[in-house]
Amino acid sequence: MQSNHDVLTALPRDDRLAGRTAWVTGSTSGIGEAVAHVLAASGATVLVSGRDAARAEAVAAAITTAGGAARTLVADLAAPPAELRATAARAVDLLGGRLDALVNNAGVYPVSATEDLADDDLEALLAVNVRAPHVLVGALAPAMAERGDGVVVDIGSWMARVGSPFGAMYTATKAALEQLTRAWSAEYGPRGVRVNTVAPGATATPGNAEAAAVLEQMTAATVAGRPVRPVDVAFAVRWLCTDEAAFVHGTTLDVDGGILAARVG
Repeated sequence: MQSNHDVLTALPRDDRLAGRTAWVTGSTSGIGEAVAHVLAASGATVLVSGRDAARAEAVAAAITTAGGAARTLVADLAAPPAELRATAARAVDLLGGRLDALVNNAGVYPVSATEDLADDDLEALLAVNVRAPHVLVGALAPAMAERGDGVVVDIGSWMARVGSPFGAMYTATKAALEQLTRAWSAEYGPRGVRVNTVAPGATATPGNAEAAAVLEQMTAATVAGRPVRPVDVAFAVRWLCTDEAAFVHGTTLDVDGGILAARVG
């Protein structure tokens, strides 16, 4: 099995998304970085965003070196709604006045017992994982709907549909995002905007590298037998952004190695 890095550095190029623009929030590492690379490899001009300008520039530089097109934007998705709407307007400007796809990937994931969750972490979970996608869709989907074309992909989690003795609020925010996906699909879908969720399983990212052994244990009895790679999620996001998924509305696509559906041991 190729590593995530090896796959990303050898992506074949095609034109499935040529001429389209995409903003991937939280794309300076992990799943978001992989999504940015994969969308760019299929011809999209990608806006890479995060709180760290240097990391955003590094990802964009890697995309352009590989032959893709990328812009960068510093964005703090924990900001108040008015600032988020201004950030959304800036994103559209950077992409030439049109946004074809919004990937709500940015998220925070402090997990603990309920009584141990710090107040600051609680506020961040609600702000970044729920409020920010809501504000961004409200700011950006109407223009998509007006022209009759656009895509929103929300990044959820397999944990949104199982009970766990830790991380209650994190899993609740991902469940909320899945419900927002269904509601947004009903709200904007009839006007040409396709809204769906991709729900990764236990995914190996730089942000949880210290838990590598735990991830291996969690996924040992899954069908795939290994943690999800960010690029596995990115391929699903790309498909939902293409015309091949034109009849897919309001659904959650699990990219979890079978962790929810089956056990082999």
